[in-house]
Amino acid sequence: MTTDAGRLAGTRVLVVDDDPDIRMAMALALRAEGAVVETAEDGSVALHRVEAFAPEALVLDLMLPGQSGFTVLEQCRKRQPPPVVVMVTANQGRRHASFAQSMGAHAYLVKPVPLARLIDAVATGLDR
Repeated sequence: MTTDAGRLAGTRVLVVDDDPDIRMAMALALRAEGAVVETAEDGSVALHRVEAFAPEALVLDLMLPGQSGFTVLEQCRKRQPPPVVVMVTANQGRRHASFAQSMGAHAYLVKPVPLARLIDAVATGLDR
């Protein structure tokens, strides 16, 4: 159900991508849906932000400097409750998609991702 405040009103979302343009576009789209968004440019920074910000959802690139998206996903799944994780990557390999989902990723989206599809994936993962 969509409200005037947006589908993600008040939801804490961490966007992790090493490309500043992609990171900014995703953050803006999520904010337009009411999310409270923080960003990180690499896996190491992302892990620190997960601890400090306690996001309900992560939009997570797979190929990151510092620590990979898989490492970030693995660490996030240990949190209680674990955040919804939407992997966003240029890697089209089915093996990577299967591995990400076996590790607990809610969705695996291949770039370029339409922003409406990204929002749908986050909202669906949160049951909104």
